[in-house]
Amino acid sequence: MEHVALPAAPEAAPVPWRAYARLAKLDIWDYYLSVPLVAALVLASGTGVGAGTVLPVLVLFLGGEVAMSAAMCTFDDVTGYRDGSDAVNYGPDAPARRLARKPLVAGTLTERQAIRFGWAAVAACVLCWAAAVAAAPARPGWAVAGTAALAVFGFQYTWWLRISYNGFQEFFLAALGWFFVLPLYGLLTGRFDGFAVVQALVFGLGPLLFGVYSNTNDIAGDRAVGRRTAAVLLSPRGNAAFVAGCSALEAVLLVGSAVAGYAPWWFPLVMAPVVALRARQWVLGFVRGEILIARRLGIRLHRVCCALLVGVDLALVVTGGGL
Repeated sequence: MEHVALPAAPEAAPVPWRAYARLAKLDIWDYYLSVPLVAALVLASGTGVGAGTVLPVLVLFLGGEVAMSAAMCTFDDVTGYRDGSDAVNYGPDAPARRLARKPLVAGTLTERQAIRFGWAAVAACVLCWAAAVAAAPARPGWAVAGTAALAVFGFQYTWWLRISYNGFQEFFLAALGWFFVLPLYGLLTGRFDGFAVVQALVFGLGPLLFGVYSNTNDIAGDRAVGRRTAAVLLSPRGNAAFVAGCSALEAVLLVGSAVAGYAPWWFPLVMAPVVALRARQWVLGFVRGEILIARRLGIRLHRVCCALLVGVDLALVVTGGGL
């Protein structure tokens, strides 16, 4: 009897790197703008720290930021996949959202692959930030503690503590930006300057002020899984007022810092486009109902705001104003 060879079992197809890049949301780089902002702040501080010392710390801290953001986004996708919220928010009834951005829902990655990737990203973050602290020219206790706290809590946006599910999502989005700026500035200068604090606060409000528009779009899916965002907890009018209040807080920081003497008198004039466009963003989202267009404007506005802040710091270097 002739032996008939059975076909070999097909090998598992390799996972393309693009699937992991989408899982990590590497195309959303807005938090990473904290690094050029801190570099400009260090120049404006006049501490005289050499580029040979500053650059390695900036690169290591940036590596940790990328890894932490990748871990946070990965675990967020795993949680959204498990509770079904991503299937609702990125399903066929939401054509403006690209399903490919959710590899677990799209089936291009397994849950096990995602979790392993998330923990690898956490480990990479800890290594990068430990090296950054070791290489830093100054290590004030508050800056070291801030970096450590960021490493511990940063990936718990929807994992373990599930911060965004328990009513603290909006604060977390802003605080992540604050902690990406101030501890790094402290590690490089050993200082805690008023104008640096103002810029860190403004920087953190940027991601918040496009995140709240995403939350407004995702009310149905978030409510179904018990995710207590402001958009879920408040009435439509209350949510609109909350977003308006966050936008007004940014304007108060930009204008009030000059009035209080922390910023140069011309700072509000330079930042005036941010205030004007922020008002337009709110009108687009809550008057015209174009929530996702308003969100997109918020992302671009954050980048414009960062560019203007860097420009202000460099102007202080040129004019000798200093922080």
